[in-house]
Amino acid sequence: MGGRGAGEGPVAGGREAVLREIHEDEVVELAKDLVKIPSFTTEETPVARFLARYLEEQGIEAELSLVEDGRFQAIGRLRGNGGAGDGPSLLFDGHIDIDPIVRGWKRNPFHPVVEGGRLYGGGTYNMKAGVTAMVMAAVALKRAGVPLRGDLIVAGVVGELQGGVGTVHLLEQGMRIDMGVVPEPHGVENLMTTHCGVLQLAINTHGVSEHTTRKDEAVDAIAAMVKAIRALDQLRFTGERREDLPGLPRMNIGSIIGGRGKHHELRGPNNVADHCTVLADIRFLPSQTPEGIVADLRRTLDPLAREDPKFRYSVDFPAPRRFRLAPFAMPPCDAPRDSYIVRTVAANHERVTGRKPATIGALLPKSYSGNDTGHLWARGIPCVLYGPWGGFVPTPDSVDHYVTLDELMTCTRTLALTALDVCTRTRAEVAEARGAGASR
Repeated sequence: MGGRGAGEGPVAGGREAVLREIHEDEVVELAKDLVKIPSFTTEETPVARFLARYLEEQGIEAELSLVEDGRFQAIGRLRGNGGAGDGPSLLFDGHIDIDPIVRGWKRNPFHPVVEGGRLYGGGTYNMKAGVTAMVMAAVALKRAGVPLRGDLIVAGVVGELQGGVGTVHLLEQGMRIDMGVVPEPHGVENLMTTHCGVLQLAINTHGVSEHTTRKDEAVDAIAAMVKAIRALDQLRFTGERREDLPGLPRMNIGSIIGGRGKHHELRGPNNVADHCTVLADIRFLPSQTPEGIVADLRRTLDPLAREDPKFRYSVDFPAPRRFRLAPFAMPPCDAPRDSYIVRTVAANHERVTGRKPATIGALLPKSYSGNDTGHLWARGIPCVLYGPWGGFVPTPDSVDHYVTLDELMTCTRTLALTALDVCTRTRAEVAEARGAGASR
């Protein structure tokens, strides 16, 4: 199903050596250390510094990469064959920014604990457990001392929750990457290769502000936005539908603010608002483009302007930076299900668990979320999502996030064996192993 046979070359013995270097207590300890450092979007640098230092302590070449002023991500590399370049380059890509901590936590989110086979902590699930797995896979490969032909790159990137700014920055550095694995928390029984694109933008309505005593002379931007939202609720996007992604495309208006002036002055509700903004998130199909989506929005709102000369609107993409939305679209991913990297991860998952993956391809509803494989695939890099599952405790008084230790360890072992299989080959061997149907 991918990878060499059990008795081929140095890899069979190398597998045993690599697996011997993976210890649950050490894996859990690293995950805990990462969780203890809050790293909300734009605030990832402390975790990046920790990761770079940790990798260096393990004998892995590491650097801090400046993404923007004062904001760093961590890049580690195991170089193959003295850097001669005859082997493929494999990227493990995991984001170090975490979701906001919402109301309802029972435990302290930054004091991780293990209970009942689960590791609880803020950011554990999305996705410091996945980052832990890829880092410890690289550490095991380093310790095993198996000679490599190709490079293994381990990237703790910033801003995936911001549209993937860290991965885009990484790709723009000119680093050679032949294939990638992103350990997002979709469960190790699932290899996801297909997901939506994500576009976030601002839609504004513009009015004329007057004091409430002259309200009849005003043009209420909030009232105009109500009309706009009703129209957008009926919007049907253009684009070819897909049976494996039946819930796409979809749009959610998640925020609304109205006031006076372009910065929505809120003081003085005795005045009619002249500026109202909604922030929208649009999940789109591989057949759609950001330009087509904006055109669909305008096709829906332009009739309102024709019917009412006082109705004025604008669309901001990208949205103003103060809203902290994604500065560009996160592309969809529709990578081949039978590519070399997918087959290799699947084969090693089976080696570790004794079971074939349950799903390869789209996974609902997970495929309605975007991630950094979109940026990889947009550049023609074969890739797959494979990461440890967790979740949160669905009780009325608790939303504590966790990852299961079984999935964390399975992911670590599978990624380590995958790196071994890929990085001990020559590029010619990988090209031969791809076989028919594994090209874009």
